[in-house]
Amino acid sequence: MKIANGIESIELVMNMMGQQSVIHPTLIWNENEVILVDTGIPGQLGEIREAVEKAGVSFDKLSKIILTHQDIDHIGSLSEILKASGHKIEVFAHEEDKPYIEGDKPFIKMNPERVAKMVESLPEEQRQKVKAMFEISLAAKVDQTISDGDVLPYCGGITVIFTPGHTPGHISLYHHQSKTLIVGDALVAENGILMGPRPHVTPDMEKALQSIKKLTEYDIETVICYHGGVIKENVKEQLLKLANSN
Repeated sequence: MKIANGIESIELVMNMMGQQSVIHPTLIWNENEVILVDTGIPGQLGEIREAVEKAGVSFDKLSKIILTHQDIDHIGSLSEILKASGHKIEVFAHEEDKPYIEGDKPFIKMNPERVAKMVESLPEEQRQKVKAMFEISLAAKVDQTISDGDVLPYCGGITVIFTPGHTPGHISLYHHQSKTLIVGDALVAENGILMGPRPHVTPDMEKALQSIKKLTEYDIETVICYHGGVIKENVKEQLLKLANSN
């Protein structure tokens, strides 16, 4: 979905654990840079390429990838994209999540023991597919770590907001030019309504709820939730309500 000139929420269908849903990476671009925020699940290179081209942007001009956090549905196709590119693509992430993205530490939530437990009730075919997904190496190098308050001088300016809780190094991004907040999994949305992060996949809910308060400091017209899509109605009021209810 187009937000404004140079920023679009792309839609990818995700099949995981026997359930289908839509996820929303963000594409930001101008004549100098093409930036992708998050990279779907493993095996989605083709779908991402198609979505980028559909937005009217050449996939071959992709120059930077910003990761909001370490979870497999956000970094899944990162290594595939990097390998498929004919040029260097810079990867950005927070220092706290860097060792998980680079493979030096196992994912906090999707480690082998937890995956085995989660797939117990699935039919055999689905169970094997999920196991195979987690057995391949997703590790990729983070070229630059980014911190709270950093302003990335690309595409009209992007401010990094450190929003830990869902993972230790979770970040959100504020795109100045379009007044768009990209929240990763710091928030989710359903039917146009913003909600806090999902407790069952958020190890530190107390910290995650505190992170929401930081989001109210920005002049926001649009919110992109990775799970829930684009929200434009009463976003300031919705964010204040969430912040004040915790």
